[in-house]
Amino acid sequence: MTDPTAERIVVDAVPKQLFVDGSWVDAENGASFEVVDPSTGTVLCSVADASPADGIRALRAAAAAQASFAALEPRQRSDMLMTAFRLLHERIDDLALLMTLEMGKPLAESRGEIVYAAEFLRHFAEEAVRVDGGYQVAPAGGTRFLVAKQPVGPCLLITPWNFPMAMGTRKIGPALAAGCTSVIKPAGQTPLSMLALVGILSEAGVPDGVVNVVTTTSSGDVMEPLIRSGLARKLSFTGSTAVGRKLLEQCADKVLRTSMELGGNAPFIVFADADLDAAVEGALAAKMRNSGEACTAANRLYVHGDVIDDFGRRLASRMSELPVGRGVEDGVRVGPLIDEVARDKVQTLVDDALAQGAQVLTGGHPLDGAGYFYPPTVLTGVPDSARMRHEEIFGPVAPLSAFSTEEQVVAAANDTEYGLVGFVYTNDLSRAFRVAEALESGMVGLNQGVVSNPAAPFGGVKSSGLGREGGAAGIEEYLETKYIGITLGTP
Repeated sequence: MTDPTAERIVVDAVPKQLFVDGSWVDAENGASFEVVDPSTGTVLCSVADASPADGIRALRAAAAAQASFAALEPRQRSDMLMTAFRLLHERIDDLALLMTLEMGKPLAESRGEIVYAAEFLRHFAEEAVRVDGGYQVAPAGGTRFLVAKQPVGPCLLITPWNFPMAMGTRKIGPALAAGCTSVIKPAGQTPLSMLALVGILSEAGVPDGVVNVVTTTSSGDVMEPLIRSGLARKLSFTGSTAVGRKLLEQCADKVLRTSMELGGNAPFIVFADADLDAAVEGALAAKMRNSGEACTAANRLYVHGDVIDDFGRRLASRMSELPVGRGVEDGVRVGPLIDEVARDKVQTLVDDALAQGAQVLTGGHPLDGAGYFYPPTVLTGVPDSARMRHEEIFGPVAPLSAFSTEEQVVAAANDTEYGLVGFVYTNDLSRAFRVAEALESGMVGLNQGVVSNPAAPFGGVKSSGLGREGGAAGIEEYLETKYIGITLGTP
């Protein structure tokens, strides 16, 4: 367990201003907002609350720096990212504590996120020097085709509160590697991790104006003028599908390039032939990462009727054993939800399922006391009509339903507007491939409960988003393809 002095030191060490054109500056109107520790409900600090004018100032700085940054040697951009990668590892303890204080997740998970975040910097440092093009003889001869890849231009990057460091590096890493400048708007609940990150990037040699950060409680008011300004050329957003739709409408005005990582409603399918011990551990990983506050979280658990009772008992036993508490306390595995609204929504979804016939195997009610805690919960017999079958739970609740046939469960899994990820547990290789190919999702975990990897393309289909982050595809989202035609003269 950390002591209050250590907690205060790490919070005090982070600048609380906007970062614009290489400098820490106050909001134009001097406004600020409070950052709250969700495990206690107490205020950690206050940070600058940007106005639309502050946002425009940051975007103008990014636009002014674009040409010179794009002209830098790829190796220089790569070296900056590698330096930042090393600094994240050197400061992992302080960064993890900072994240736990503002977001609530246990220190072990926060440390894991810092490692994960750093890997995006290393991965895209390697991609920065491998941006390629092409050379082709025209089919009719005489003309040659050159294909070049160039930076998209100034980018607007909007990151969520649930993974405040990793979702930042997953966007900033490829933007810097490709030669793009940016304005970043972190979530109001968790701005401190991003402010710490941008300080590290500046220390790593990223030039003034290349990375700018605006913290604000008025996201729509600040970001819409930037989107419509004509100065930005790309928007990358991670958040809800509802907000993503609004942003896409705004981006249409200037035809901005977009990457959207939106909501999820992940099915977790356990067939009768699955290794139940492995399936339970996979369900724990897929459901309880970040206390269920993840777009990849298992939201609908379908278990074959022959094994659902056994699986439910095992999962409930494991879930009930997970220690709940402040993330800074030793041994805690489950921290608080992000705020009271989030906790109340989880309870509303649980109450709705229970009213329709579901049964509680463990949990089911919020915990008393300070902070926004909800216990690990397992429900069984959850009907298709329950709201949690169609809405993201974003909490530590695992709803189980029985199925009988492969065709039935695939149809149920695909019966959603979302399509981010699906999980399948089976020892039948043919079935594994059939179901993986049939699932309407951008990612599938076969006998594994975690799919996220910086070297793999992350993203969904349908209402779960557009584009991919991570892997070789990640940098392509920040590059435009230019074709140059050359006619050869006669010798």
